[in-house]
Amino acid sequence: MPTNNEIGAKIRDLREMRRVSIEELAERSQLTVEKIQAIESGGVTTSLTPLLSIARGLGVRLGTFLDDSTTSGPVVSRADTKEKSAVRFAGAGQSGLEFHALATNKTDRNMEPFIIDVHAPENDEFELSSHEGEEFIYVLSGTLEAVVGKEKYVINAGDSIYYDSIVPHHVHSAKGVETKILAVIYTPN
Repeated sequence: MPTNNEIGAKIRDLREMRRVSIEELAERSQLTVEKIQAIESGGVTTSLTPLLSIARGLGVRLGTFLDDSTTSGPVVSRADTKEKSAVRFAGAGQSGLEFHALATNKTDRNMEPFIIDVHAPENDEFELSSHEGEEFIYVLSGTLEAVVGKEKYVINAGDSIYYDSIVPHHVHSAKGVETKILAVIYTPN
């Protein structure tokens, strides 16, 4: 899986190939020009929500930035490749989310499956985000706190949660416990 610099370069290359200015992409994705420039330069570790917004603004799926999409048949993700393919997202003062993509070479997919290591938050402050689509999360180990709308849910190992991601939400490890989840994100085309 690419680094933040590689993701930024893919976004810039795709934007330029489609002849979309930074200002136009900012308007389409409802992000600032400065935010897009920082992401494209690879100078920031961004959260998933801005990348989803940029993907929608460019008319591509999120996986376009995270993989090379080379096969239309079944793909197998091997356990020994997960550590090599991690991309970490974080927001200011938020826990880090380390994403391990499970379908990196599958073209034309409608879902984005990940194993995500949810690291303990730096503090109790976090910002809710929203985007089109749905999310399914199954907790493999640890304890997750999911804030969806005005409600908080504690999700333990073996539990799951499914929600419309247009509702403002945030997930983080609960009680400072490192947590591992299986997440499947669906965003409509």
